Amino acid sequence: MALPRLAIIGRPNVGKSSLFNRLAGRRISIVDPTPGVTRDRISTIVELKAPPGRRDDEPRFVELMDTGGYGVYAAEGGRIDDAGQDLAVLAPDIERQIRAAVAQADLVLFVIDAHDGIVPLDEMVARLLREAGLSGRVMAVANKVDDPSWEGDGIEAASLGFGEPLLVSAASGFGAGRLQEAVWERIGAPGPDGPPPDPEIRFAIVGRRNAGKSSLVNALAGEPRVIVSEIAGTTRDAVDVRLEVDGKALVVIDTAGVRKRKSWADDVEFYSNARTDAAIDRADVCVLLLDAAEKCSQVEKRLAHQLETKWKPTVIAVNKWDLVASKLSPKDYIEYLTQEFPGLEFAPIVFVSAKDSTGLRELLGMVANLAHQARHREGTGRINHAVRAILEARGPSSRLGTKAKVFYVAQIDVQPPTLAMVVNKPDLFAGSYERYFRNQLREHLPFSEVPIRIVFSERKREKRTRE
Repeated sequence: MALPRLAIIGRPNVGKSSLFNRLAGRRISIVDPTPGVTRDRISTIVELKAPPGRRDDEPRFVELMDTGGYGVYAAEGGRIDDAGQDLAVLAPDIERQIRAAVAQADLVLFVIDAHDGIVPLDEMVARLLREAGLSGRVMAVANKVDDPSWEGDGIEAASLGFGEPLLVSAASGFGAGRLQEAVWERIGAPGPDGPPPDPEIRFAIVGRRNAGKSSLVNALAGEPRVIVSEIAGTTRDAVDVRLEVDGKALVVIDTAGVRKRKSWADDVEFYSNARTDAAIDRADVCVLLLDAAEKCSQVEKRLAHQLETKWKPTVIAVNKWDLVASKLSPKDYIEYLTQEFPGLEFAPIVFVSAKDSTGLRELLGMVANLAHQARHREGTGRINHAVRAILEARGPSSRLGTKAKVFYVAQIDVQPPTLAMVVNKPDLFAGSYERYFRNQLREHLPFSEVPIRIVFSERKREKRTRE
């Protein structure tokens, strides 16, 4: 049984994203006074506790959806981006995502700003909801009721025709408890299936602007789940999209396109990049998406280095391959990528076309394979056998002739697979030999395509005391 869905809608700058974050209990959507910050449909699973008088009842789970604002660029300023593009062309796509969220929702929170009162755009949204026959599913919420002195202003929302409004302040938390209790009551008893299973794999798609990340997410989801536009920087939040593949629950994270820091246009882009970094951190696997028709840039090299230093299992996905397949061979392109990303030479490469939905099965299979490798825990016996074989074939030595000795080795962690090695001289393994040693471990152990972290330490000699 699917979870009940709760959509938050309203005009720009009424605090929808702040309310979304408040109900979610963490910062997910970007909050900024700039009109039109939220564009895509952001969703998360929220657990709602039973009201104080019903503590014996089970918590109820809901899929909470944040949406863009109706009339998203009606405010003055902010319409033209730093590249001179008219962002108003995004409005139909944003409103299409709003309509999709409302159509799927079991309950709609229609948010107004108590400070501004009811404005014509609020009345327009209310009319659209009534004309769609959704009045019975709408709860009015007056936001920015920062204290009881604003309650009279918030009550004005009753004139919209959706009953007495709930009075809250998403920023301070005033009234948030009453709102959660009201939602708990309205969504009804939980279904027999309980909360949804945790996803088996979370994978983030990262890359520079216009590489096709959102198109790839939509192709994987089988629906226009996120907005796709020729305008660079359309995606701003990190958008989690849940997939069911062969009976397994996966979450793919669409991220904002990355560019050089000196080119960032505003605070929103700063927050977008912070969301991308956070998505990388929480992902089990990352997909570095490249545009086959463009040369690899410094931005992508920096992203590759970031994935390397964070020890993230990475698939390099080459998008728009259909545009260059007649000119380039996969072998030549793989050689090119090996030169461009030497730190990810072990990462598998998949050729895809988001537009034609080709290569998607191979991409998902590789993501699952890397997640399995990163979670694998190898036996100490096999690890010791591999280390002995590598050292016998080629062991490090100093200019003074000191040879490396390994006293102990074992796997101490997963994600990434982490080996602890006690040796006589850790310095002998530093530099180029460590890279050679790690590559050889991939040949001997089932970690052939994921990062391997090695922690070297020197054996400490016990001090003897005279009797």
